[in-house]
Formats: sequence, C-alpha cells, structure tokens
Amino acid sequence: MRSKAAPRFELGIKDLQSSALPLGHAAEREPQSPSGDRISHIRTTLLVLCNGHGEDLIALRVLEAVHRLRPQLSLEVMPLVGKGRAFDAAVEGGWLQKIGPSATLPSGGFSNQSFKGLLSDLSAGLPLLSWRQWRLCRRLARQNRVMLAIGDLLPLLLARSSGACFGFLGTPKSDYTWRSGPGHALSDVYHRLKGSEWDPWEWALMTSRRCRLVAMRDRLTARGLQRHGVSAVAPGNPMMDGLCRESPPAALKRCRRILMLCGSRMPEASSNFRRLLAATHQLETSPTPVALLVAVGSQPPLEVLEQLLKQDGFRRSLPPSDELGAVACWVKGPLLVLIGRRCFDRWAGWVEAGLATAGTATEQLVGLGIPAVSLPGPGPQFKKGFARRQSRLLGGAVYPCGDTIELARKLDRLLSDDELVERLGRIGQRRMGPPGGSQRLARLVLKQLCGDL
Repeated sequence: MRSKAAPRFELGIKDLQSSALPLGHAAEREPQSPSGDRISHIRTTLLVLCNGHGEDLIALRVLEAVHRLRPQLSLEVMPLVGKGRAFDAAVEGGWLQKIGPSATLPSGGFSNQSFKGLLSDLSAGLPLLSWRQWRLCRRLARQNRVMLAIGDLLPLLLARSSGACFGFLGTPKSDYTWRSGPGHALSDVYHRLKGSEWDPWEWALMTSRRCRLVAMRDRLTARGLQRHGVSAVAPGNPMMDGLCRESPPAALKRCRRILMLCGSRMPEASSNFRRLLAATHQLETSPTPVALLVAVGSQPPLEVLEQLLKQDGFRRSLPPSDELGAVACWVKGPLLVLIGRRCFDRWAGWVEAGLATAGTATEQLVGLGIPAVSLPGPGPQFKKGFARRQSRLLGGAVYPCGDTIELARKLDRLLSDDELVERLGRIGQRRMGPPGGSQRLARLVLKQLCGDL
C-alpha cells in the first residue's frame, strides 16, 4: 500500500528529515566503473535518493517506468528514511540495487512536527547517518552517477552537494495547501509573500547549473517556481498510476464498502485503527451489510489488529470469497471486517468512501474520486496540522474530524448523499490529476539526465 499521511507526493510536510542510528546498515557499495564527466549509455548509473514511505512508492513507480524504457540502464536507490521495503521485490528481481545505510527514526520520519520527535531523532544518530549518506553520495558522484532526488530539502541538498548532475522531483509541497481554505495562518501569509510553498534556499538549489530537471506534481506549484527562475515542469502525478475504479466482486456487491487506512507506522497505526473502529459502531444498526476493508502493508501486525477486533466484540470468520485476497475476516452484526496485506491497489477501486489516518494512500483514494473522512490523533505523523493541510491540498475531498462522533456523522452523510460524493470526487480527481505521470517522468529523466533522445 502506498501510504503516508497525507504524505504523499505533494502532501508530506517534512522540511528536513533523515534516517536514524545506522544499526545494521547496508554496506556502502563501491562500484567499479571508472570516473568520468561525460554521460554515456554504457557507463552511466542512475541513483535515486528518496526520503519517506510515500516518496519510496513514487520512486518505485518512476524506476519501473525507466526500467521498461531502458532495461540495460544500471539503477540504484538510496532510501534516506526507513528500510526502503517498497524496493525489496525490485531488488530481488535483479534490476535494482538498494544501497547506503538504513535505519528507522523514532519519530517515524516526522521529526519536523514536534520538538520532542526532533530530539529523539538527534539522540538516535540522525547527524551521523546524514553525514554517512552525504559522504557516500560524494563518492558515487565521482564514479559517473547521475542522481534523481525525490522528496524535499534533504535529498535535494544531498544531490546538489554531491557534485553530480541531478534532477529533482518535489513531492511533499504544493501551493494548493496555502491557496485553498481560509488562509489566515501565519504559514499561509508567509507562503503568499513568497508566492510558493518552496523556500528561497530550495529555489537556489533547484537553479544550480548541474540541476537538469525540476518536476512538480501539479501545474500550480510549477508556475509558482517558474516565477522565481526555476525551470519547473509538471508532467503528471505518478501516485495515480496503476489505480482505477472497478466494480466490486460478487461477494461484496450487496455491501456498503468502506476502505480503512490506519497508516503504517507503529505504534501510531494500531492506535489509529482502534479510534477508527470506534467510529463504526453506529453502523452496527445498518439494515444493509457493511464491509470494512482494512488495507495494510507490513505494519501493523495482524495479531495486533485481531486483538483489537476481539476486544471490540468481533468474532473470527472465513472471508466470503478467496478472490478478495483477505488474510483475515471478522464479523459483528452487519459489519464485515476484511484485513488485506498490500491489497490497497485492488481494494481502493471497489469502495464508496474512506476512513483515513494515512498520507499517500489517502491522496490516492481521493484521486480515484472516492471522498474520505479522517481522524487526526497525537501523532507523530497524523496530527491535526497534517490532516488540515491534507484536506486543503485535496480541496476538502477528505474531511478531518475532531472526534469519533463527528467522524461517524460525516461518514453517514457520505454513504447517503450521492450528490455530495460526486462533487467531492470530481475535486479530488482534479487535485491529484490523471495517471501516466511515471512514464512521462521516466522519459524526461532519460532525456535530460541520462542523455537519451
């Protein structure tokens, strides 16, 4: 599943984040290719730097498209935050190498959202890890790497300071977040004065002579950067690639269908699941069966979710059909809870509404034209400020609620007001854009970084 709360190709609100203590870090590879300045088809290796779960998923989409177009090109990825599990299948397939130190931040990569989280990351080894990553980038730049930075300031800074030719795909910031809504916050005033959510020091990095490509996910943000001398383009949003609306399987056609996205970072994800589940109690009197599709990745653990369901009065059952791909099924009155590992791409197109405390996956769901309601909590990721920015980014197609009572009321309205759902769905689709961004970005990367026609 592609999830990051309201990260996010443009939703992440990190300004500077990295990984933590390099415990058991991967060996820094020492490629054998000779150094040289001239880009060539044979000797060039494309190295992608990305800093977050949502950014990893975007990077994977772009790398897959590059590999399809140029299967002989050597590809590497350096996840700057977390373990980069999104790339495991590609690494096992032999066409992608994952390099560099890897560790997990105590804050989950969201140290910018609280001073306590920042202190935890600093004490866990954040400065040392960033130093190691910078040294590796410098060394690889002398070995004919070209780099594509995906995310925000950190990968952009590493790519710029490496000495390599590089491109930048700016994912977490969008001018929609300050142009939409009331606009009275100090941050909105600050961005309005600049005319862009990106900051002057970031513009300076993007206008480097060695920066061959700057891509944003939407034209509004690209235009804001263009006014500051940055040659930014908006070729499309890779987050929507591979997703589509589909009719649900026969086993679910009689049910109202809701997708539950509780996030992927523990222990926050389990707390989010418990709070979202509490909001569904009002559905226990529904005259129609209700299917709650809980799409998760490797986290949270299945046993944690099942224990919470058991405590809430659910009982274990068999899934109504094997074709659903569910790993577990629990029932309580008319409620049917299906838990699926990495089922987001399949399940998202089946549902009518979303219950969310996630970033990237929430954006993707709304981009399919399916509105959602969210429930911010204590964090470290899905806090009130994060949820508010996500809502403004998506034009109100996801509505942040103050408590489970309000969440239940808003969800009931989504399930009963077809006109509202259609209107919010159109807004979400416009904000996220159509699929096809990965292919267009891959062509730009090959042409402007790797010398292809």
